[in-house]
Amino acid sequence: MKTENKIFLSVTVTMFIFAAIYGYWTSINENPAYGTPGGVEWVGTVALVMSGLLTGMIWAAFLLISRRIDPRPEDREDGEISDISGPVGFFSPGSYWPLGLALSSVLAGLGLVYMVTWVIVAGGIALLLTVGGYLFEYYTGTRPSEG
Repeated sequence: MKTENKIFLSVTVTMFIFAAIYGYWTSINENPAYGTPGGVEWVGTVALVMSGLLTGMIWAAFLLISRRIDPRPEDREDGEISDISGPVGFFSPGSYWPLGLALSSVLAGLGLVYMVTWVIVAGGIALLLTVGGYLFEYYTGTRPSEG
């Protein structure tokens, strides 16, 4: 977790530096639309500060977690690649549920874009059905899991 700490700490510090630079830069430049000295452009400055706070929250979470767990092989100086080898997980060899999930997401998205209530409802129902099918693919149907 020490690697993640360093990454998120650097992103957090960078966001706060950019927020300060952006706020200063917008306060000293003229407003091109009106030709007057401008004030701080608050939307961008607040967005950068909030981004810094959000990444700082993730950094703090990683910092707390890294204090509670033992160092991982990628955090140790003497760690080898073979130390982290092993099973990655199970990946479905051939499933059509992700395609159905994508299509139902498109349907729900199009309903939201055009604000058509019945399409939003149909897309939501299709999303629930495809998520359920994807989740329980190996518990029911033609390929039940061994066990």
